[in-house]
Amino acid sequence: MRLLYTLLWYLALPLLPLRLRWRGRREPGYRARVGERFGRYADDAPRPLGEVVWIHAVSLGETRAAEPLLRRIARERPHVTMLLTSMTATGREAGRALGEAIGGGRVVQAWLPYDLPFAVNAFLDRFAPRAGVLMETELWPNLVHACRARGVPLHLVNARMSARSAAGYARFPALTRPMLAALAGVAAQTSADAQRLAALGARDVAVTGSVKFDVAVPEAMVALGAALRARCGRDRPVWLAASTRDGEEALLLDAMAKGALPADALLLLVPRHPQRFDEVFALVAARGLPCVRRTSAAPVERATRVVLGDSLGEMLAYCAAADVAFVGGSLLPLGGQNLLEPIAAGVPTLVGPHTFNFAEVTERAIEAGAAGRVADADALVAEVGRLLRDPVLRDTMRAAAATFMAAHRGAADRLWTWLAPRL
Repeated sequence: MRLLYTLLWYLALPLLPLRLRWRGRREPGYRARVGERFGRYADDAPRPLGEVVWIHAVSLGETRAAEPLLRRIARERPHVTMLLTSMTATGREAGRALGEAIGGGRVVQAWLPYDLPFAVNAFLDRFAPRAGVLMETELWPNLVHACRARGVPLHLVNARMSARSAAGYARFPALTRPMLAALAGVAAQTSADAQRLAALGARDVAVTGSVKFDVAVPEAMVALGAALRARCGRDRPVWLAASTRDGEEALLLDAMAKGALPADALLLLVPRHPQRFDEVFALVAARGLPCVRRTSAAPVERATRVVLGDSLGEMLAYCAAADVAFVGGSLLPLGGQNLLEPIAAGVPTLVGPHTFNFAEVTERAIEAGAAGRVADADALVAEVGRLLRDPVLRDTMRAAAATFMAAHRGAADRLWTWLAPRL
């Protein structure tokens, strides 16, 4: 089965540079160091010295989740250089900022190559990691096989596996079971994730919780959020639609037109993918709603109805600037996004009906009163309006959010206790 899988990769090989070029039209980061995707490294490409521990965080969310681990390794293992790989431009940019924050040249970045044997082997030849750590659910059969063949222990941490994803993996047991069995260990977010991964073939599965509960809102983000709120107007209600996906913005804007919000309410609209910023701005303009870009110098007038969050790495600042937050990817059957960032920022948080990618943590947050669920866009806007008009209800949800986060903190410590001896 893995041979057939590899053959499909080789058939797709001529199309991969074209795909990177196409994505690079809107996100230039995809055109940087393209050779690394195929195991080819320029002379000036960074090369770590000494013992290397490799952490793979595919995109922006996983890179944020990896921060506590990277900082812990930097503190506890001063002789180790950390190789941080990613697959998306937003993840790589977040990794660059994180590496600068850690400092000391401790973090070296590279693209993870495509899952082709020659590229994977070239990657391992160049960096020779002592051990590898994959964040969340980033599983590549040829990569796992090559690490096992070379004796590089590979761990899946902060792992999650939804029922829908598990059903997909279960359709290909001849590929999935050997891959999961070849992992050196799995640290799952929840018992349900652990059970699904074990049923698919993973060995040595522990439950350590989600490190996203250990997220702290940096003072710089608090200050940036305060500045953004001052720009928007401290005396007007502000709500955030975070990480929205294609199709959701139109639903939100149409629901807003029905007038359930306070007349002066301002929407901070932050699409999930930066390549859609221009598209969403045009969508707002087409509905005749006065809109200002976050990155522009234009003032936010009283008549402005929408501020487009067209910046990267500032989600916690957007949360800090808002009175109420909605987490996107959940109005349509897309599985939802991470709702712990607005909850950590103390913002009353709402989600739509589709949260299967974060099912257990979402249900726990709702049960704790830290979040609420709505059925559709009209119900969302109505609930946002209710919360914006009721400061007592918002305070109640803030208090519940603080209690909820405090009750689940410590996953980073539990993960390190499990992982440190293995490194």
